[in-house]
Amino acid sequence: MGEMQGILGQPGVGLITMLIIGVIAGWIAEKVTASDHGILTNILVGIAGAFIGGKLAEVLQIPVFGFVRLLIAATIGAIIILFVWRRLRSSS
Repeated sequence: MGEMQGILGQPGVGLITMLIIGVIAGWIAEKVTASDHGILTNILVGIAGAFIGGKLAEVLQIPVFGFVRLLIAATIGAIIILFVWRRLRSSS
C-alpha cells in the first residue's frame, strides 16, 4: 500500500472534490431519470454512484482516474442507483 488513496479510492480526491462530483453526478442522474429530489440527496446519490461506477469500471477493466472520468463513472453509478430505486418502489 505504497500509494495514497483518496476518499473515493482515487488518488487526489479530497472532500471538496468528492462533494462537487457528488452534486454534479447526482444532479445529472436526477435529470436523466426524471426524478425530483433535493441537493442533499443529489450529493448522497452521486457519492454512492461513484462507488458503484468505480466498481463497475473495475470489473470492466476501464481505468477511472481524474475528475472527468470519475464524474462519468459517478453519473453512471447514480443513474443505476436511481433506476433500481424506482423499480423497487414501483413493485411494492
